[in-house]
Amino acid sequence: MRTPHLPAVLFCAWLAGCAAVPDEREATAPIDGRRLPAPDVELAIAGLGPCTDAADRTLHLDSRQPVNVLVHGCFSSAGRFRALAQVYAFQGQQAVCFSYDDRDRLSKSAAQLTAALAQLRQHTQSRDLTVIGHSQGGLVARRALAGAAADAIDADLRLVTISAPYAGIGAADHCGSRVLRVASLGLVAPICHLVTGAKWSEIHFASRFIREPAALSPRVREFLKLETDERDSCRRHDEHGDCREDDYVFSLAEQRQPAIDGRAPIMVQEVRAGHVEIVGNARTVPDKLIAILQQRGFLAATEPERRVAFEALLQRLYLGEG
Repeated sequence: MRTPHLPAVLFCAWLAGCAAVPDEREATAPIDGRRLPAPDVELAIAGLGPCTDAADRTLHLDSRQPVNVLVHGCFSSAGRFRALAQVYAFQGQQAVCFSYDDRDRLSKSAAQLTAALAQLRQHTQSRDLTVIGHSQGGLVARRALAGAAADAIDADLRLVTISAPYAGIGAADHCGSRVLRVASLGLVAPICHLVTGAKWSEIHFASRFIREPAALSPRVREFLKLETDERDSCRRHDEHGDCREDDYVFSLAEQRQPAIDGRAPIMVQEVRAGHVEIVGNARTVPDKLIAILQQRGFLAATEPERRVAFEALLQRLYLGEG
């Protein structure tokens, strides 16, 4: 008997893995910490490390200063946020990165992040922790700061999520279809698992992870939810200026979830930007994200006398110029 729709299931499940965010340059060079406060602790915490892909994952931090924790999306790594961590360092702010297996269940990755944050807080005098997650990393970041486990993090928490598909990944709808599971004689689940990993059961619209999001811990005092309107965006142009690869990954509908959007202390801001454009890559400076983070107080403002140097840094970090 021929199993219906399996090519469509495989195709959609593949897309559900979310979009790769390639960066052609090496990301192993250490962060320039000349503007950072002098470190007074060295920490080895599972999942946390410098925002590079270097083998040494030891954290060198000033325990008296706030820490920003960056959480990558799928097909990515800590080094993907090296440039943003350097932007923070230019402003004298500490940033570290959380690494996780993007094929694991989102709830498992979130639990690992919760544990890492709690351990980090045990070694810092400052109570201020900010978690910033992009795409799938946004789902992981929010879940990590929700529920009873997050209450145990003795910190004043802030959260920023960017382009996170809170309503479920539309391309994975087949994975949540009861009708299709029956019609395919039960083959949908193993195919979805094969392509996307253990997270398949949590990324579609019908999953409990999506439908019943836990409330944020009262320890979260600010939550900025950035939604990207990715229509007509372009990730890569050819030599004639024509778009060769669009930057549309998640619709606004995929990023909106009433069960989350209506709960304090959320602040929702929509921005016209592509999925990769918003966080930047080797072709794009994330000017819009930096401006929003500075306006909202998540990134220090640039002093007038340092603006030229700051712009030169951005060109060098993201475009390799200068």
